[in-house]
Amino acid sequence: MSPRRDGVYVTLGLQPTEVQPGEQQGTVPVGLHPLLRRSQELHRAELRHGRAEGGGGVDGGTLCHQAGRGAATASQARAHPPHRGRALAAAGATAGGGLRDTGTRRVVNVPPRGRNETERLLGRGPGYGTTESPAVAEEEELRRRLKYFFMSPCDKYRARGRRPVKLGLQLAKILLVTVQLILFGLSNQMVVTFKEENTIAFKHLFLKDYVDGADDTYAVYTQRDLYDRMFYAMEKYLAIPNETIGRYAYVRGESGGNQSALMLCQQYYRKGRIDPANDTFNIDPKIVTDCLGVDPEDPQPLPPELDRSYKNFTLKFHKLINVTIQFKLKAINIQTIINNEIPDCYTFTITITFDNKAHSGRVKIRLDNRADIKECKDPSVFGRGDNSFRLFFDVVVILVCSLSFILCARSIIRGVMLQHEFSQFFQRRYNQSVCLSDRMEFLNGWYILLVISDVLTVLGTIMKIGIESKNFASYDVCSILLGTSTLLVWVGVIRYLTFFQKYNILIVTLRVALPNVIRFCCCVAVIYLGYCFCGWIVLGPYHVKFRSLSMVSECLFSLINGDDMFVTFAEMQQNSYLVWLFSQIYLYTFISLFIYMVLSLFIALITGSYETIKHQCEGETPVSQLHAYIAQCKDSPKSGKYRRDSASSCSVFCCCERAPLQDNALLVN
Repeated sequence: MSPRRDGVYVTLGLQPTEVQPGEQQGTVPVGLHPLLRRSQELHRAELRHGRAEGGGGVDGGTLCHQAGRGAATASQARAHPPHRGRALAAAGATAGGGLRDTGTRRVVNVPPRGRNETERLLGRGPGYGTTESPAVAEEEELRRRLKYFFMSPCDKYRARGRRPVKLGLQLAKILLVTVQLILFGLSNQMVVTFKEENTIAFKHLFLKDYVDGADDTYAVYTQRDLYDRMFYAMEKYLAIPNETIGRYAYVRGESGGNQSALMLCQQYYRKGRIDPANDTFNIDPKIVTDCLGVDPEDPQPLPPELDRSYKNFTLKFHKLINVTIQFKLKAINIQTIINNEIPDCYTFTITITFDNKAHSGRVKIRLDNRADIKECKDPSVFGRGDNSFRLFFDVVVILVCSLSFILCARSIIRGVMLQHEFSQFFQRRYNQSVCLSDRMEFLNGWYILLVISDVLTVLGTIMKIGIESKNFASYDVCSILLGTSTLLVWVGVIRYLTFFQKYNILIVTLRVALPNVIRFCCCVAVIYLGYCFCGWIVLGPYHVKFRSLSMVSECLFSLINGDDMFVTFAEMQQNSYLVWLFSQIYLYTFISLFIYMVLSLFIALITGSYETIKHQCEGETPVSQLHAYIAQCKDSPKSGKYRRDSASSCSVFCCCERAPLQDNALLVN
């Protein structure tokens, strides 16, 4: 009967024989001679058909050698009766190359090549009849999956040939998000600059004798000066078309309403009588508001007895709280055409406040400006102003970030599922629970960081599209979203540097030092907050840097870094000697405690963590229970076993594949 070959199995018309008792040591059993002859015929047939036909034939010489070794083993069994049972079993396994009964057919395992004959015969491999139990096979498969999960992208490529798609996607996302941020930053800078420059122009235009940087000290002290500053602002408002360099337009009051283009209002107590000579007062705290409307194009002036213009507006100084002048102006920011953008139309709401709330004889004056942006009517820019490319670029950014979000979220879900499977297997097999630190290693913090950055980028891009289409004007919110997302994207790239031992020193040091640093900062924060509250209460009325809690915190933090020490000491008022003495003790103790002790200990924590990592790199690195369990898997990424695992997972598309457990088997009838 001629052999039939299918690349893996060879079926022979041979009846297996058993070793007969009574044979001498060193002789070949008679029952194995037909097997030897048949193997020689198979070898000659293989030479005739050629090795290019299948590559799965059986070497007859090797099979003859196995038969001889089986005969020798059987003879040794007869020479040593106590071990005869085990020797006969070894003879059967060795002579047949792993002969096992499968009912009507006999399967002979062909040993794997690549080792010498002794190692192949004596080694415990699946090709010699030693198959692993299902529990052991399941555990090895789980170890292999765990090892693949914690591999670097390069090792995953070697293991399964999968290209690092997420790495390439993150690099592309960095480029796109950075370019998008730069484009939006240039546009946002023009918007902020236009608003700030107009605010400065309004201060010089409407505030008499204003000097740059004098916002905190600009005030009046007499009634005449207050009237003078108030009428000066209104006169400049009415003369805007003839005096201003910029192109502004009035915003008229609503049609059918009582609103005018400019509103002059004063707020005062409904009843107020103050007599310092007799140390008496009578105040009704209810606030009354009295307003007067002024329009740019008033008719000819009336007689003085009928004149209701702003010139006859009388202030009630004895009970006055404040005076406000509010009006609106329109302008167009045409400088945006430099960035190939359509110019925006602005509406500035300007409020000039004369603050007499303190009733201290000093009326502080300030000007506030709020800008509202909207789309211009019928914009026309010759050869410019097409936003289609920006819109297309923003859509590409949204698609890339959405794909990155899906891939990172899928990796997080897979990690959680693998952690759950590993915990159940460990509990079932070893009756032990996995510790929290090992379970948290399955939750990749870098992926969470990238997911957050993707969400922020998508939200910021949608808001950016709305701003460019003039549906939104929240430049500040959009800049915060895009800026934070870009920061997280760039920080997320550090993950790929952690796979290299010489580049991950920063991340490893921060990871080791972070718990101690957090505990240390909690203790320091208690002392720091105590100094903040104490400085605000005691030094606030006497020192400009301690007027609010935020200013106190900023001042103390700058002192820790060695900034403005002398200025902080020098600006302390000496009106009260007791407070001045307290300020000296307060500042000296804070500087000594935080610079010489707290800051030094903080640096020592980081340095100690670095030294610990350095010694671990030089010596034996401690291994967690999870990684010690994974280390028992000795399969390298190039072994090819990871590819079989990935192929078995896609059974829907690979239903016609052969069973991988019969790779080295010879089927004999």
